[in-house]
Amino acid sequence: MSKNERSRPENTRTAERRLVPLSVWLCSDTTSEESSAKDSPRADQDLCGRHRQAVGRELARHLIDACTSPGGVVADVFAESETVLVAAAEMGRLGVGCVPRLPVAQHLVGRLRQQLTAEQRAAVRLRPHGPHQLREALLGFEGRVELLIAALAPYPEGGRPATAELMPCPSCRVEQPTLGAPQLDRFLDDARHVLAPGGHLAVITTARHERGRLVDLAPGLIRRAAGAGLAYVQHVIAVRVPVEGDALVVQPGPAELAQLRRAQSAELPPVVSVHADVCLFTRTG
Repeated sequence: MSKNERSRPENTRTAERRLVPLSVWLCSDTTSEESSAKDSPRADQDLCGRHRQAVGRELARHLIDACTSPGGVVADVFAESETVLVAAAEMGRLGVGCVPRLPVAQHLVGRLRQQLTAEQRAAVRLRPHGPHQLREALLGFEGRVELLIAALAPYPEGGRPATAELMPCPSCRVEQPTLGAPQLDRFLDDARHVLAPGGHLAVITTARHERGRLVDLAPGLIRRAAGAGLAYVQHVIAVRVPVEGDALVVQPGPAELAQLRRAQSAELPPVVSVHADVCLFTRTG
């Protein structure tokens, strides 16, 4: 121990040892999204930006590469887009998507046919179960799942935009399942049950404003996961926008641009998602 370290209070050194292990991943999907939109014959039925970016292709590939081996099982707990399933199939894994809503399932089937070969589609399973039915959804895969990806619902408590019925996005048109406190505890317990030894649960969250307050779901999630026997491994900041030099290239969508036009408005500035927080857990002995 150096002289400077000896001079610091013991509680300071203890706090430093408890710092959260942190990684930053560059996970911009801008190029792939633009090309897929041009090539898709059903682009008018694509997911909106909010749901399309719930995980993102590059983030899915990072997680699959870091947490699984070829032939392993990857499950998308909130399968609102095809990104995780396509990435798993392309990387030689078996992908399982939990899709409790028929319009979303129909959308995913069409997208999978467009993006995967017949051989790759054979490595994809769609299960009509919500996140609170994880054991039922992964029946036959107990103790074999190497990676569970759970992007928490974008609208708290099952809410959705007032104009959802007018939107072409299939996920906006239906109410998505959410995990309240009791359901979250059951979900974490089920996750430990289905994970393989050394398997990982990746929970993707984004801090949001609720009633004028900034709500961060990660601290409470970590406490509950510990109670379910899941060890907290790492916090990942997944940067979703391109980086040029030392600047983030932020491209707001139509909703954000509409807010920018109201320069004299007293509302909060438009919020553009530039990153996601990923909490990685592993099954303990």
